[in-house]
Amino acid sequence: MNIPTVLALPFPAQGHVNPMMTLSQKLVENGCKVHFVNTDFNHKRVLSSIVEHQDGHDHESLLKLVSIPDGLGPDDDRNDQGKLCEAIPRTMPATLEKFIEDVHVKGDDRISFIVADLCMAWALDVASKLGIKGAVLCPGSATLFALLYNVPVLIDDGIIDSDYGLALTTKKTIRISPSMPKMDTRDFFWLNMGDPINGNKVVDYLVHCSRSLHLTNWWLCNTTNELEHGTLSFVPKILPIGPLLRSDDTNTKSMGQFWEEDLSCMSWLDQQPHRSVLYVAFGSFTLFDQNQFNELALGLDLTNKHFLWVVRQDNKMAYPNEFLGSKGKIVGWAPQQKVLSHPSIACFVTHCGWNSIMEGLASGVPLLCWPYFADQLHNKTHICDELKVGLGIESDDGLVSRKELEKKVDQLLNDENIKSRSLELKKKVRNNLAKGGRSLDNLNRS
Repeated sequence: MNIPTVLALPFPAQGHVNPMMTLSQKLVENGCKVHFVNTDFNHKRVLSSIVEHQDGHDHESLLKLVSIPDGLGPDDDRNDQGKLCEAIPRTMPATLEKFIEDVHVKGDDRISFIVADLCMAWALDVASKLGIKGAVLCPGSATLFALLYNVPVLIDDGIIDSDYGLALTTKKTIRISPSMPKMDTRDFFWLNMGDPINGNKVVDYLVHCSRSLHLTNWWLCNTTNELEHGTLSFVPKILPIGPLLRSDDTNTKSMGQFWEEDLSCMSWLDQQPHRSVLYVAFGSFTLFDQNQFNELALGLDLTNKHFLWVVRQDNKMAYPNEFLGSKGKIVGWAPQQKVLSHPSIACFVTHCGWNSIMEGLASGVPLLCWPYFADQLHNKTHICDELKVGLGIESDDGLVSRKELEKKVDQLLNDENIKSRSLELKKKVRNNLAKGGRSLDNLNRS
């Protein structure tokens, strides 16, 4: 019997690779072969972070890690989203097509289906040209998906202008649909990317991607009905398949990470009291200046709590001289899902990336929201105002003070309502993955 072969294509960023990898592993568990296509640059990072998978295969050789070029030069900054979004459409469609044709020439793994990240939806055109069916996976919220899909409508309605800036007559809040919560127009993701020109390049690229969505009826999203009922009822084509969670085996490293996970933090957590540790992690993009880094470090000291702090290997900041850190453990990269589900975790100080939110909610951990850019600002509002399972951290002229961190940690850890709502939501979110759960049914149907 021929095993169906799926090509998985994430957008080249850690927060996009993770959910696509989890979905790919679920496809393998259900009897598929998967070619997981990273960019050459990220492929090297992934292989270097998982020594036991150096050949790019899993134990059963059903998940194959492969790569194609991203169109950037060796010295280009891959964190420059504008530059990346200009390079991808110039080169990747042609190289993806050639990759598929090369696989077919070999004849052993004929690709029968493509799952493309929403931010790589142009791959549906490549698939269509080659007679292959496809699906898109949105690694962010359904609300982000709906906002992107409705950009042309927002232009027609005069909410934003043709250059994606806010029109002068616009209201501060809008509802894309009566069933959806209000959105602060200042939180539109492309307006929060540091540089307006960069933001414009990104949204222009994503609008280009969304024009390919008509080529598939499978619009998958890492969310659940409980989290975004209004949005899912407004855009019923979006199928919730979340939370996309990996196996809970504490002794194995996750595939797809750009940095090696430090598993020593798990044994450290085993030694800490129940619900006593602050987990502090800001994802793969967040960069603090030295002032903010100092305030964060000294704020963790001030809380007088045990903390597990992820400080990426690319961090160039120096720890302040006064920083004790005596109650904490600092790692370069952590097995986040395993950490969040550990009984010693009391709360999650997070940048509000959607993957982090889904992992936090699925673990019943209250969230202290410190967004950095893009959709993270709206995600914070959703957590604090709609779901009411977290608190937002406030800045003074862009700087979050050590006192603010101490105050909000204390407030969050003493809020019994947030704690109980977090545990209730955990049950509801995880029920989607149980037999008869909506997400599991959607995944099986897809």
